[in-house]
Amino acid sequence: MKRFLLVKTGFLIAAVMLVATVRAQEAGTVINLTLDDALKIALSENPTIKVAEQQIEVKKISKNEAWQSLLPSVDFNGTVQYTVLAAVMKLNGMEFKMGQDNTSTWNGQIQVSLPIFAPTVYATMNMTETDLANAVEQSRSSKLDLVNQVTKAYYQVILAQDSYDVLCKSLEQAEKNFNVVKSLYDLGGTSEYDKISAEVQLRSLNPTVIQARNAVSLAKLQLMVLMGVDPETEIVVEGSMEDYEDELYAEALQAGSYSLENNTNMRQLRMNETMLNQTLKVQKMNFMPTLALAGTYAFQSLYNDNWNVFDYTWAKSSSIVLSLSVPIFRMGNFTKLRSTKLQISQLSENIGYTEKQLSMQVRSYVDNMKANAEQVASNHEAIEQAEKGREIASKRYEIGKGTILELNNSEVSLTQAKLTYSQSIYNYLAAKADLDKVLGNEENIPATEE
Repeated sequence: MKRFLLVKTGFLIAAVMLVATVRAQEAGTVINLTLDDALKIALSENPTIKVAEQQIEVKKISKNEAWQSLLPSVDFNGTVQYTVLAAVMKLNGMEFKMGQDNTSTWNGQIQVSLPIFAPTVYATMNMTETDLANAVEQSRSSKLDLVNQVTKAYYQVILAQDSYDVLCKSLEQAEKNFNVVKSLYDLGGTSEYDKISAEVQLRSLNPTVIQARNAVSLAKLQLMVLMGVDPETEIVVEGSMEDYEDELYAEALQAGSYSLENNTNMRQLRMNETMLNQTLKVQKMNFMPTLALAGTYAFQSLYNDNWNVFDYTWAKSSSIVLSLSVPIFRMGNFTKLRSTKLQISQLSENIGYTEKQLSMQVRSYVDNMKANAEQVASNHEAIEQAEKGREIASKRYEIGKGTILELNNSEVSLTQAKLTYSQSIYNYLAAKADLDKVLGNEENIPATEE
């Protein structure tokens, strides 16, 4: 009797917690989510995506800085020198005063410079184009990675909810079994051992159900963090793993070749290789001459004994300078060339190795999808057989032909079959999400409003 009261107390506590949860949900914001909704919110609110978009803007500014180096530059330089005591130069017994005491000298100069031939700047402009494309690809990589994480987190919520529902139904069935056994025991139709076994079965499921409920909350929290929404927001994810079974079979029947052409890692590695080749070209340009044109306009006023600049006598001059700079020998340029060539060779090896690893991953994900698709069909049949087994065990026990052990085992088998069925569908969907990420598949990336 005490054990039965403890069971009732446990159910009462669970009911109170459920009511409190419902009230908390009603008090806060509730969002009904589909997978497409979750991806759209994540792509617009996740900080990682925002940082990646800002990085693109930074690279655009760098690109502008490169070609702006070819524009003329204008500088103004001005000096004011006040002579307290002018220097005296003695030559052949004669003295010459180098200026006047207590006077000021004013100098001003405006200079306009224009590069005419700057090969290093031209090569650098090509690098900024590739650098901008690399930033765009990195942003795409961030989106693919986020879509992968959000997709699997969304499916994880559905799997956790399915597991919780299965365990709740199992707990409900265990309670019914306990009531049947207890009624038979009260009538003297069964032994105390059967009653204890049914009660133990009921008690053992209660903490499992609580853990499953906590797993649902944790899965939702993880999804909300990836989406970048307030963790206090309540989300509702409807549906079950069973809803994806038909889609799973349809996709499993589609055979196709898998190309790494759109893989973001391979794209970035090839862009890095292009940038290294462009860096090598820039370094080679350091051996070429540069030509620049500069125009100067200067004005000067000497030995002024007051500070009224409007009364000064100004001397003006102007000049045009065409300058040619020819590098003869710089050892550092040769060292840089050698280092860059070695980096290109290393990156080439890394590209080949990465491609082999990615091909292996693709094959692994495809094999996992095929294996789980086969398991889903088998597990579906297992559920049907387990349901028949539980029904038979229940009838046998009611008429006194079966044992409590058969009844408990049939319920455990059914629960396990349902959990395995949902898990196999989730494994397939998770493997497909990973495959889409490796292949760089953008079909699952929803368009976001700018």
